[in-house]
Amino acid sequence: MEARLPRRASILSMIMSLISFIIIQVYGDYPLPVGQFSGNHYSSQMRKMQAFKASFVRHDSVVSLPPSPSYAPAPSVMPGTRVYHVTSFGADPTGKTDSTEALVEAISEASQGPTNGHLMEGIVNLGGAQITLDGGNYMISRPLRLPTAGLGNLMIHGGTITASDDFPTDGYLIDLSASSSNNNDFNYEYITLRDLMLDSNYRGGGIQVVNSLRTSIDNCYIAHFTTNGILVQGGHETYIRYSFLGQHITAGSDPGERNFSGTAINLMGNDNAVTDVVIFSAAIGIMVSGQANTLSGVHCYNKATGFGGTGIYLKLPGLTQTRIVNCYMDFTGIVAEDPVQLHISSCFFLGDAYILFKSINGVVNGVNIVDNMFSGSDKGIEIVQLDQKNGAFKDIDQVVIERNNVKGMKIKGTVARASVEGNSSSWTIDLNPTLLFPNLINQVQYTLSTSVTNSFPNHALRSVSNNRVVIESDVAIPATVFVLVDQGKSSSS
Repeated sequence: MEARLPRRASILSMIMSLISFIIIQVYGDYPLPVGQFSGNHYSSQMRKMQAFKASFVRHDSVVSLPPSPSYAPAPSVMPGTRVYHVTSFGADPTGKTDSTEALVEAISEASQGPTNGHLMEGIVNLGGAQITLDGGNYMISRPLRLPTAGLGNLMIHGGTITASDDFPTDGYLIDLSASSSNNNDFNYEYITLRDLMLDSNYRGGGIQVVNSLRTSIDNCYIAHFTTNGILVQGGHETYIRYSFLGQHITAGSDPGERNFSGTAINLMGNDNAVTDVVIFSAAIGIMVSGQANTLSGVHCYNKATGFGGTGIYLKLPGLTQTRIVNCYMDFTGIVAEDPVQLHISSCFFLGDAYILFKSINGVVNGVNIVDNMFSGSDKGIEIVQLDQKNGAFKDIDQVVIERNNVKGMKIKGTVARASVEGNSSSWTIDLNPTLLFPNLINQVQYTLSTSVTNSFPNHALRSVSNNRVVIESDVAIPATVFVLVDQGKSSSS
């Protein structure tokens, strides 16, 4: 037993020396221990240790340990990036104090950052600079504007902006209008507003876009406006997508619905699009007074038609060029003044919601209302109606209203089919219950079918007055008369 102790001690010493050797080789260049290894065994161990050390050093040159925790404010813009944090400029993310000056300073610094040439002539490319709200709620007392015109490729995103109690009632929380001109066709280009909640606090509007090009408003929630949730004026190609707008935050059946006011989206420009947007409270959901705008996937359940509200109002007499597709008009309908080149299809109208043509100059031309569904409450409400208080429609051409699916409402269209049978020499078919326009039939097709086999009676179309078709034969016979009429094409077509 005593003879074995030195050997055990020797082995233990060798193990400790090996551990020391590894630690020294990895963490420091100290003299190697001598006498513990010899010959080929020593050389082999040396090569292994050196290889291990080299691999560790190469790994360590790439990966660094994280810095110690720091609670100092983040820099206003991260080095090498163009991301500007409003909290670094002193903005209060709790919304308890006024953050106007801090947000204005952040916008100003982002607008003066590095540039990458130009977009449209006169529009500086800010390279995708981002102003991030860091998920906070910021109270402001005046509109947020860009410091100068002629800016592009800039984003504001990621938080909530709330109007203070002294915010101007005619202002907009985010105002993309220029205080001075840049002598260019457009003030701004490719400005993106994303992932924002804008609370107007019943003082003015949410977003104003004036004379701008290719503006994106994505995933925004805009509430408590009194004027417009979003106003687009001039310019073109403003895209409003995946957003929610309402004067009052409600999910329908609101006891104060009769008092809803304001307009959720006001398009006073051309070539814009509203896609997959919900409008849950306002007097008017979308007002359109520009040309070539597209509305798709819009759900309007703002102030009901029965309370005086309108889902979509097309207010550009004689030059509409609007396409409304795949929308959900929920107890609130569509009004079009003197529509020209208007297309409404694949929409669902619920709760007696209907389409109204309002005569201003008596024009309705190039209108398609096809393949929609209407659902009502069996009160005899017509799916398409005319408002001719300012005079009758006189210029009617290329109007197609047909193939609409109707339940609990009264179908109206420009194409009608009917039949009548009897033993007579005259057959009258009244199409007024179906035809939209009074005393207007431009085309008639009819078929007379009789069981008489021993003679071939003569028959003819005698009259189309007052939306009634009269067919006569030279002799009385038992017959069925089928009629197809069309109001939509003028007699000169």
